[in-house]
Amino acid sequence: MSSPARGLAAELRTIAGDIKLAHSIFALPFALLAAFCAAKPQPGGAVAWGTFAGQISLVLGAMVLARTAAMLANRLLDRELDRENPRTAGRAIPSGRLPARRAALVLAVTAVAFIALCGGFLAFGNPWPLMLSLPVLGWICAYGWFKRFTSLCHLYLGSSLALSPLAAAIAIDASQLGQSTLWLLSLMVFCWVSGFDVIYALQDVDADRRQGLHSMPSRWGVGPAMWTSRALHIIAAASLWAAAATDPRFGWPMLGAAALVTVLLLVEHLTVHRWGTSKMALSFFTLNGVISCVVGVVGVVEVVGVPGAGPAGTVETRGELAPVPWTG
Repeated sequence: MSSPARGLAAELRTIAGDIKLAHSIFALPFALLAAFCAAKPQPGGAVAWGTFAGQISLVLGAMVLARTAAMLANRLLDRELDRENPRTAGRAIPSGRLPARRAALVLAVTAVAFIALCGGFLAFGNPWPLMLSLPVLGWICAYGWFKRFTSLCHLYLGSSLALSPLAAAIAIDASQLGQSTLWLLSLMVFCWVSGFDVIYALQDVDADRRQGLHSMPSRWGVGPAMWTSRALHIIAAASLWAAAATDPRFGWPMLGAAALVTVLLLVEHLTVHRWGTSKMALSFFTLNGVISCVVGVVGVVEVVGVPGAGPAGTVETRGELAPVPWTG
């Protein structure tokens, strides 16, 4: 391998590590669940698996590219602020490990690739992803500006991730946006992400005040900010419970997932109350990763339909037996 190639590979590894590519797990399971909900809107309905496989591949690729673009935009916008904050001074751009010009180039390439993948849905007769690609990209890449002038920046971040289930549903079948479950999942993501971003901002209260930034903890005080986070997470849990209880495609497993998510959110807040930011890896990354995976996996299994305790060829749901469809 040539030296330039090795250098490019090293820079790409640096970028992947700096933007924490693995944290795509927060929104990705919700996008997958929404995609399956759009593909199979009714219990007992059939999924055209051949077409759906191509669509879901584009959804996954677009999700990763969109998050990568948003994180790179954030790192570029914040590079001077990061340099002055001891917690973030070691990031790739402010530390000098990654030139800003190279990060901007990768951002541009990622954005073009995202738009190209959105254009891929034209092959399925769906122009909406391509039509919405630029507005969505602009929205999710603008987060870094908001903390400069409003304490509602956490809600803006929540709205950026809350687009993921709706965008995935539009990519599969835009006519399914009338499903209340999709909007409840989006509301859940909005409140969940906004709430844990408030918690994450506890690490930078002093730095934010020194730099004149508008996080809730630095402007409102830690106490009021945490009460806001708790209220947001109560709404998030209630939204998930509502989706689990009202959608006939969901049964007791999804209700169990909602109960587990409620407990994990409670543990998250108890952890922060007891240990502050010293256990951020647990309260922010681990618990929230488990929440997204549990909801995504359980929800997808329920929507697809797995034979349960009922007669052969049926799925037992709350109060009824529904046939299990299968298309080859």
